[in-house]
Amino acid sequence: MLQVRKSQERGYADHGWLRTFHSFSFAGYHDPEWMGFGNLRVINEDRVAAGTGFGTHGHRDMEIISYVLDGELAHQDSMGNVESIPPGDVQRMSAGSGVMHSEFNHKADQITHFLQIWIEPNVRGIAPSYEQKSFPEAEKRGKLRLIASPDAADGSVLIHADARVYAGLFDGDEKLDAALDPKRKSYVHLVRGELEVNGMRLKVGDAAMLEGESRLALGAGKDAEVLVFDLAA
Repeated sequence: MLQVRKSQERGYADHGWLRTFHSFSFAGYHDPEWMGFGNLRVINEDRVAAGTGFGTHGHRDMEIISYVLDGELAHQDSMGNVESIPPGDVQRMSAGSGVMHSEFNHKADQITHFLQIWIEPNVRGIAPSYEQKSFPEAEKRGKLRLIASPDAADGSVLIHADARVYAGLFDGDEKLDAALDPKRKSYVHLVRGELEVNGMRLKVGDAAMLEGESRLALGAGKDAEVLVFDLAA
């Protein structure tokens, strides 16, 4: 089964300093039919105005991934990490037993556009930890590059969850045909451009949910950037 959810069907909030789309119920957006997919709990597409950001706040028992598209995201946390996350980098924070952090756009003239992703962990109460890695465009061009996994395979960031996250870039004749485990769930989120997923045309912000499927076909891309999640059922 393949279900498509259009970008405009997501929750949306404009706080002035922050414009955000919610793929699943979050904060003031609540829809009992969209509480998550498998163990994927949150995909927020955030645009943070220049000189603003999220003040210090806490998390626990969640695997949090930040994927920056434009601008830079400054991160500071109670573990002592002070980092800047540019496009191409993937940041992973395991909140575990509890962590405080803040996220800011310190640029004076540029919006920071990023995805904040939450995946439910398969272990709770662990010591919080942080990781950040860069994944060049060449490693994602016309293919799916593993960027997060439970075993840090292929240099991906380590998440404490039964999930794998891939990133890919597809344009023109570039295509991919991959086997899927029909006993698991797959979630395809189109970050930019246009792309066909198993014959369905997606545009930026659209998502495809696959259950009981044995293959994933990506192609006919138009400046497409995509994230693919392999998830516990």
